[in-house]
Amino acid sequence: MPARSALHLAQVNIALPRAPVDAPELAEFMALLDPINELADRSPGFVWRLQTESGNATAIRPFDDHRLMVNLSVWESLEALRDFVYASRHLDVMRRRRDWFHRMAGTYLALWWLPAGTLPTVEEAKERLARLRRDGPGPDAFTFRQPFPPPGRGPRGDLDGEGRGTGGLGSAAGAGDPGLDAGAGEAATGTGRAAARAQRPRRADLAAAARRPNSSS
Repeated sequence: MPARSALHLAQVNIALPRAPVDAPELAEFMALLDPINELADRSPGFVWRLQTESGNATAIRPFDDHRLMVNLSVWESLEALRDFVYASRHLDVMRRRRDWFHRMAGTYLALWWLPAGTLPTVEEAKERLARLRRDGPGPDAFTFRQPFPPPGRGPRGDLDGEGRGTGGLGSAAGAGDPGLDAGAGEAATGTGRAAARAQRPRRADLAAAARRPNSSS
């Protein structure tokens, strides 16, 4: 059995909703939130996500602009996060992020490595976003488009996806909640896009999932 990695991948993204979470404009998004979070929780490679007792992070507003939502999660690898963002039911929700979230200018998503067994704080996530905005992608803060491997793992690869400028939460990881990550960018090309098409649900499936009672605590 292969040894577990000594490092995990943290991701943060932020989004600006078009209305308060209890407004009719966000009703459909809020109905999809629990099913997508539950999908993240049981996805291969998922480790942790920021949430309150309500089961999501929509009430956590750590920025000076209190309208901004934050999405923070940890995964075992970049591949695990990418598969959830681009090759699961999450992709259909992410594609609709413009219905619920404003397009954001500038940097809204950052990825970084951290020791397995540790969890990022919101303040650390804010600092990583600021570092990426200031210095561009590097080993301490990077994007899907310009990723950096764990320290000591070899040269940087170039993977599909966006790292800045298109806004909306939610990744990756989703519009306003760690389970959505809708701000991570457009669909991956090549095999990632093919996999996403193969697994894409019908809208009726999403609606049924939204109506399903939440079984989580």
